[in-house]
Order: sequence, then structure tokens, then C-alpha cells
Amino acid sequence: MADTWQSLIDPEAEFDFMNIDIHGIDEGTILGAPTLPDVHSKIFEWLSGRVVVCRTHFDRVALGRANMRYQLPAISCQWLDSARVARRAWEAVSTKGYGLRNVCDMLGYRFQQHHALEDAKAAGFVVLSAINGSGLDLETWIARLNQPI
Repeated sequence: MADTWQSLIDPEAEFDFMNIDIHGIDEGTILGAPTLPDVHSKIFEWLSGRVVVCRTHFDRVALGRANMRYQLPAISCQWLDSARVARRAWEAVSTKGYGLRNVCDMLGYRFQQHHALEDAKAAGFVVLSAINGSGLDLETWIARLNQPI
């Protein structure tokens, strides 16, 4: 299994056909993959005390709920939502059209949508593009997103 677990974790839950259609991940895909308790300490080490870029609130909420489900310690990190960054960085996507595909098309970044690693790289690219385009550093972006519009 080598490093396969870095991208696949068995959620020990039912697979909804809608999610299978979007991501292409089903029961067979995660066969033999570790569960969250198996890898929590490594994820905890990687993320604790760091800024973690996500796309909307999904990753933050999913990880938090999974930790609660297994009664694992919460991971203390600073979440940075790349969708919120995009909405504040570019007027063209401030009220609509701020989906990851559309923003990346606007920025000229190509990726395989709905593939976890590709989506993560794209979300990171959005944040880096906002930093480079605005001249604001990461800490300023974090503070900016915590203020009302």
C-alpha cells in the first residue's frame, strides 16, 4: 500500500451514488485503505499550527465531524477558504461564478476537477494568485476574511 493512504482513507460509511458519480470513488476504490484513526496522528502532525487552504467549508467540517465520530483530538489549524479569497480578490467572481473551475479558468490554471489532490492544488493556486495579484500577504488575507464585507 506504500503511500496510497495519503490520498485514500476508508470513511467506514455508505457510499452515495451521487458522490460516486462526482468523484469516482466507491467501495472498491478504498478497499484496503486505512481508516482515520489509523492515520490521524500523521494528519495531526502535518496540519497542527499551520494555515490549511480549503475550498468552501466542506473539508473543515468533514474533518471535524470525522474526528468527533472517532473521538479523536481536534486539529488546531487556521483554515483559509479559497472561495472566500476569490470572492474578495476578483470583482468578476465576487457575487457569482466563484466555483473552483470557473476561477481557475479565469486564472488560466488547468486541473482535473473533483480529484482530491488536483482540487487541493487548484485551491492553493487560487490563494497564491490572490496574494501575488493583490500584494497582500497571507496573514493579511486571513485577517481580511475574518472581517465583514
